[in-house]
Amino acid sequence: MVLPLRHLTSKLDLGASRGLYSRYVLGCTSGICQLHGSALSCGRRSIQTSTAEAGFTSIVDNAPDLVRSGGKHGPGIIVLALIPITAFALGTWQVFRLGWKTELIARFEDRLIKSPLSLPPNVDPEAVRDFDYRKVYTTGHLRHDQEMLIGPRIHDGNDGYLVVTPLERGDHSSTVLINRGWIPRSKKAQVDREEGLPRGRVTVEGLLREPWKKNLFTPDNQPQIRQFYFPDVQQMAELTGSDAIWIEETMSPDLIQAYDREAKGIPIGRPAEVNLRNNHTQYIFT
Repeated sequence: MVLPLRHLTSKLDLGASRGLYSRYVLGCTSGICQLHGSALSCGRRSIQTSTAEAGFTSIVDNAPDLVRSGGKHGPGIIVLALIPITAFALGTWQVFRLGWKTELIARFEDRLIKSPLSLPPNVDPEAVRDFDYRKVYTTGHLRHDQEMLIGPRIHDGNDGYLVVTPLERGDHSSTVLINRGWIPRSKKAQVDREEGLPRGRVTVEGLLREPWKKNLFTPDNQPQIRQFYFPDVQQMAELTGSDAIWIEETMSPDLIQAYDREAKGIPIGRPAEVNLRNNHTQYIFT
């Protein structure tokens, strides 16, 4: 390849910026120079240039590596693609759950504002679902001899038990289970809470509730020794000869009254309110 001097000077200047050829441009006195690979012929002499010394590799001498496309993707790409799809599916599911839970709470709160119903003489346990959180009242004798304690249960940071007592209504009416409320551990024995054991005929007002569901972390009850960790309504009903009807006795939220009841061993009933958690809005954004 034969180049005019002015063009070769430009190429050599480019090489000079990389540390190449700069020492030869000044020595060129002819009008025409020749460049053969790494050999520079300039009129009277031939000069060998070394690219190895500078660590320079020309793309002319080294063909670029070709990258193949259209190959099979690894599992990492598939996992990355599934992340937004899974997040969208979970978010959509939480939106539906939010709507369902909001509607359920609204339905229960609507039942709470209605006047209490007199509990019928006989109640079909299958019909309780349609009356869950409905205020009811009934009259009978509390069978303290068949009392069952569920625990441990925490109330305001104190350990204790829930007191469940069958209410024998008589007059061809069924016996039902009353969750009377919480007592401290120190009042476990009935002899230490005589004031919490009303005698004679009493009227109980509370919420008609569906049977509780046991979670995976709660131990199994031991009804043969009357050791209960959660309220298995069907199990308790069979043990006491009652119907599987569960009523949670209610009381007005009064701190002074609650302290007085705790000291005397009188069960502290629950407030008449819906206590369902609804965190689905938070789950949607997380």
